Amino acid sequence: MSTTAPDPLATLGALPGVADAVDSVRKAVDRVYGHRVMRRRSNEVTAEAALRGARGSAALSGADWNLEEVRRRTDFSGGDESQVIGAALRLTAEAGQLLSIWRQSPLRVLARLHLVAAGGAAPDDAVGRPRLAGEPVDEPLIEAPLPDADEVAGRLEGLSGLILAGSAAPALVTAAVVHGELLALRPFGSCNGLVARTAERIVLIGSGLDPKSICPAEVGHAEQGRAAYVAAFEGYLSGTPDGMAAWMAHCGRAVELGVRESTAVCEALQRGAA
Repeated sequence: MSTTAPDPLATLGALPGVADAVDSVRKAVDRVYGHRVMRRRSNEVTAEAALRGARGSAALSGADWNLEEVRRRTDFSGGDESQVIGAALRLTAEAGQLLSIWRQSPLRVLARLHLVAAGGAAPDDAVGRPRLAGEPVDEPLIEAPLPDADEVAGRLEGLSGLILAGSAAPALVTAAVVHGELLALRPFGSCNGLVARTAERIVLIGSGLDPKSICPAEVGHAEQGRAAYVAAFEGYLSGTPDGMAAWMAHCGRAVELGVRESTAVCEALQRGAA
């Protein structure tokens, strides 16, 4: 008699309300991909979505700049907020280049993302590796207790195993779990929120839900506000069915708001006013 190992991500996808969120996201994504502008100017929509996604992720990390200021700037080596914006832009540019590596070695990708995000802003020996016992973490938005270094290492391995094993779960579920787990662990000394949201983006692209990267969930997370983001994340931390479902619904709404943003970009391009 053979037995099949349970699929924990698919189990989460079966939580009450999650299927509705998944269906709503799928319909929203299909609508924007069906826009007539996407047939001939999808590269422009992708570029604009990347810029807006980076701005949104940076806003959640404390650098809430006007979009046009982000667009205008070329030097992000100044103060703390400027460096956060620069890190978010670098991560967004890097995400699409890491898809094939993600499928083979998620931990390598996470290390690379931290290296890109830190950009010299962290001690060299702390860049691109999970934190060691006693090392501090700079992540002011998330105030939940920090797991110790041993727990971080074990749970990162577990997360990597889930990704490598594959799952029948919808992309939204996998992306929400990757995002939530990285926020919970805060495995690096800095830039954990930026890295977590970029990892979410990679899952959404690589899964085929958003292959052209035109549905920036980061925009939606920022639009819902930092307080709502933290409250939904506390649901993930609780580990309860209701809490997990609320986090996934929050992530789904973030994707839908990202779709709305890119739909507006498509409309502007169609009018010749982008």
